[in-house]
Amino acid sequence: MWITIQEAATRRDVSTRTIRRMISAGLIEAERFGPRLIRVNAVSLEHAGRSLVA
Repeated sequence: MWITIQEAATRRDVSTRTIRRMISAGLIEAERFGPRLIRVNAVSLEHAGRSLVA
């Protein structure tokens, strides 16, 4: 299932910029569906590690 960057940020309780950093670092899978449309793989988001800092 593919979700928006905003929805991914809401699910992880982080900013959209953090999600973009995670994509760039290869921590979560994302796919470009057009020149500007990016979607995040929800399964990879769930399996990405959580920070130990609360």
